[in-house]
Amino acid sequence: MLDEAKQVCPTTTRRLVGEGALLVDVHERAEVARTAFDVPAIVNIPLFELEQRWGELPRDRELVLVCDSGERSLKATYYLQFQGFTRVSNMDGGLLKWMRKNFPVIGQRYEAPAAAASSCCGGNVAPEPAASACCGGAATAVTPSASAGCCGTAVDSTAQAGCC
Repeated sequence: MLDEAKQVCPTTTRRLVGEGALLVDVHERAEVARTAFDVPAIVNIPLFELEQRWGELPRDRELVLVCDSGERSLKATYYLQFQGFTRVSNMDGGLLKWMRKNFPVIGQRYEAPAAAASSCCGGNVAPEPAASACCGGAATAVTPSASAGCCGTAVDSTAQAGCC
């Protein structure tokens, strides 16, 4: 039985890359040609190639898997866990969330179509900081009292949102 996949937010991903983690981008090549993560340590292995190419990845290094929204990379994370990798995480929210944070990209910035524009937990988009406050689970109304943020931190509605 596989362990639950570890999920990290874009801010944590940037920190991990700064500490030596490798970003594994499972986007298709055409997607990467349009817009790519601008980080020093990244490899592109499209999801459909992962079964043949997973042996190229280091087992002794933290790997953070990324895609557009976090769905394909989650599949890839579980696949690598099945192959015996233990230092793997999925970046929740993918490139879309990365760009919403104004983190660096190479190429064209874009947003999700209006139908897909929702908060990280599937609710309607709310102004900051409420939009980031529900990353830890179901959509919740944010009140002046603290509530759980995406990285397990407390988010206060009077302050900037947590690490998401």
